[in-house]
Amino acid sequence: MKHLYLFLLCFSFFSCSAKSVKIVVENTLDFDRNGEIVEVKTAGLAADFSVKPYILEAAGGKEIAYQLTTEKGSQLLIFHADVPAKSSVTYILKEGIPAPATVKTDAHFVPERKDDFAWENDLAAYRMYGPALANEYPSNGVDLWLKNTEKPIMAQFYADELQRGVSYHVNHGLGLDCYDVKHTMGAGGIAPYTSKLWIGNHYDHYEILETGPLRSVFTLVYDSVLVDDTYYKQTITITADAGSVLNKALVRYEGLDKPLRLAGGIFLHKERGNTFFDKENQVIAYAENAVSNAGVPEGRNYVGVYMPEATGNPLEEDNHYFILGNYSAGSEFIYYFGGGWSKWKFPTDEDWFKALLRFSRAKKEPLKVSW
Repeated sequence: MKHLYLFLLCFSFFSCSAKSVKIVVENTLDFDRNGEIVEVKTAGLAADFSVKPYILEAAGGKEIAYQLTTEKGSQLLIFHADVPAKSSVTYILKEGIPAPATVKTDAHFVPERKDDFAWENDLAAYRMYGPALANEYPSNGVDLWLKNTEKPIMAQFYADELQRGVSYHVNHGLGLDCYDVKHTMGAGGIAPYTSKLWIGNHYDHYEILETGPLRSVFTLVYDSVLVDDTYYKQTITITADAGSVLNKALVRYEGLDKPLRLAGGIFLHKERGNTFFDKENQVIAYAENAVSNAGVPEGRNYVGVYMPEATGNPLEEDNHYFILGNYSAGSEFIYYFGGGWSKWKFPTDEDWFKALLRFSRAKKEPLKVSW
């Protein structure tokens, strides 16, 4: 009897130590939220990822891909949740070897293309300009590349262009770069605003913080940004999440301690498209015809900006459409920007505008997570 008691005690102990963890995700809004990234601090879970592997499952035992990432010193478990309107879904974390996750984000330095910094998720691709382009008067604006596949395409596009002479300004089946930036804010760039937009130049330094299947994070540093007669140092940390309509941008200006206004804006091209504004949700957007360098119509391309701290109505100056937020030098400022394509996920202008409004509402009321 004594040996049986010890056996049951040991069995109970090891069963408890290997017990699965239930993660409950709740959607309080009136629309389904599918493919939205959820974050859970691993310190609060009864799981040690440094010791053993784990599998994450949805109802019915379907395995869910996840990524371990770090933010401000805390390890996060991130994964895509699908939660119907006004309901909750339970996910199970248990010991086991997970299947490899499909890579849907990327961020990398491209020295072979004059120091471009390029990144993408499964909806769109982007780049910003580096110091090797200094003689060509670049900006700190954002270039948008259209894509119609969940897979990363930028590495292939650069290789095709630079090594094989196959232009990424023409659609060869996976997308193209048909967005013109020049010295502008491009597709959702940011700039201080006084009596004019103070558009910056190329970045001076970069740092890649995370690259993973579901999230990539990097920082670009601009050493000297002129605003009136004062220079500031600007850093922008951009987070690209798989499935996210917009990128998250955390911006900081260091220099003279005085109030500023920051503009999140969109460059309006010569062939004017449709602008959109929703004051309640602090969203501006733009839709225009996409045309390749070969003159071939390629549907519609879209840009959007969501600025949680935006005040007032948008302005239109110097072929830019932008909204403004108040800012104090030395503090952090968050806004969101990005683009899309009518040939991938957003068939009409209205589909794009609707997606942006849902995005802003979801950011204001995040999915609730408990375990």
